[in-house]
Amino acid sequence: MPAMNGKAPFLAVQGVSKAYGFGEEHREVLRDVTFAVEQGAIHALLGASGCGKTTLLNILAGFLRADAGSVFIQGTPSAMPGPDKAVVFQEDALFPWLNVAENVGFGLRQRAVPDRRRREIVATMLELVGLGECRTLLPRQLSGGMRQRVALARVLALEPMLLLMDEPFAALDALTREEMHGLLLDLHTRFGTTTLLVTHDVIEAVTLADTVLVMGEQTIQTRIPIVGSRPRDPEQPEFLENVRTVRSVLRRFLRPESKTHTGRLG
Repeated sequence: MPAMNGKAPFLAVQGVSKAYGFGEEHREVLRDVTFAVEQGAIHALLGASGCGKTTLLNILAGFLRADAGSVFIQGTPSAMPGPDKAVVFQEDALFPWLNVAENVGFGLRQRAVPDRRRREIVATMLELVGLGECRTLLPRQLSGGMRQRVALARVLALEPMLLLMDEPFAALDALTREEMHGLLLDLHTRFGTTTLLVTHDVIEAVTLADTVLVMGEQTIQTRIPIVGSRPRDPEQPEFLENVRTVRSVLRRFLRPESKTHTGRLG
């Protein structure tokens, strides 16, 4: 298991591999993925579409079983879903028949948290995400950004040790995405939850992360520390230098057919 500062890291991934299909249909998605991250930081997992980021996140969450390798949280094997980790998807995955408060309190109810305590936690979380006045609304009555706020409140109400996020803001418009970045940073300041954010947006990664893990050719190629404290000003030279560094590294590991990509990675 990888070591950091002479002790077991908070999250350690060692030799994880995954493939789909058989014979001519066999396709390797992950190959010998090994990395470690420290507790209490935000880490961005960045790479081209189809490079295996979501598959890796699903293995970390326990939704998929790796063909080889191991995942450890605080030195303990972690191969199944559990209360120590939570996931926020690109789609908010709210229950459409439950109102906002019921959605946020769903996991707490499953854990048999007493009613009074559950109501207190739900009220606190809704205030933190700016939805205190929306507790009785149904998901269909909310905007996309509001639904993602509910999704964040729902998982953080459970106080997970590890927050896994799979491009949670990709479907939002630019202004709402910027607002969600601010909210995520505010919540991280309050809770300090170790976070792994899958994204293909360089600006998002530099805005949010302490470290960028660059993925290419089915494995983690390198890690890039992001310079500067948060919040970061995208117009400052330090921010722009971070962006240039990440893009330069990314281009070395893009698939050949993606090297002319002009979207967010470029």
